[in-house]
Amino acid sequence: MPEPTSFFTDGEAYERQTGRRSRAVGETFLNWLALPQGLRWLDVGCGTGVFTELVLDRCAPEAIAAIDPSEHQIAFARSKTTAGRVDYRLGDAQSLPFADAAFDVAAMALVIFFVPDRAKAIAEMKRVVRPGGTVAAYMWDFAGKAYPQQPMSEALRELGYEVIRVSTEITRLDALNDLFASAGLDDVVVRPIEIKTTFADFDDYWESETGFANPVVRQIRGLSAIDVERLKALLRDRLPTDRKGRISYSARANAVRGRVPV
Repeated sequence: MPEPTSFFTDGEAYERQTGRRSRAVGETFLNWLALPQGLRWLDVGCGTGVFTELVLDRCAPEAIAAIDPSEHQIAFARSKTTAGRVDYRLGDAQSLPFADAAFDVAAMALVIFFVPDRAKAIAEMKRVVRPGGTVAAYMWDFAGKAYPQQPMSEALRELGYEVIRVSTEITRLDALNDLFASAGLDDVVVRPIEIKTTFADFDDYWESETGFANPVVRQIRGLSAIDVERLKALLRDRLPTDRKGRISYSARANAVRGRVPV
């Protein structure tokens, strides 16, 4: 079972760490879905509303609802200028507070790994989407060691610290395909999404990547001052850096979509 999501409590830090790459992967995901405008959308596990805003900007939805179990994340999302156009709710992906067939699309952005009962969550998304509608999701490829904080995780392991202590198999393309097919969705398709993250310099990288207390950062915050400096030295040595000091490297998310049977 994934680690608890109680670390999703700081909306501003979360946006700084994940915002730029979440938007990049979300844009490619929406292009891949290639859905018409004017649909009713549900964003499951919306966090601070990054993906929700992408749907607003790019898909011209007739209506959009977004749900998340974190009060802090929902409060941050509701503070945005776009909040008046979204039905933000506090709730659980495994028990969605919506009627059957209430939406045309239900999407889960960078969340499925953190859901305890994934099969139930996908079944719930299927329930609230009309026949012929779309259920879709994407998640960082933890299993393929291609997630954005992989360089930091590898450096921590070299220092003797293990970051992710649970199975990451659900983030594989074949596992996502099986999850959606087992839910009874039709026309299930998967694909990888490659993105590149760039930082102005090492300080920008470090401040962005350590401000939000996810499991990787929690491990770092428990290090001695000496080990923190050792970690920084390892990262400075290994992160791809150009002549101007900019750091840039790739990450990969795996995406899946399916259609609710008619």
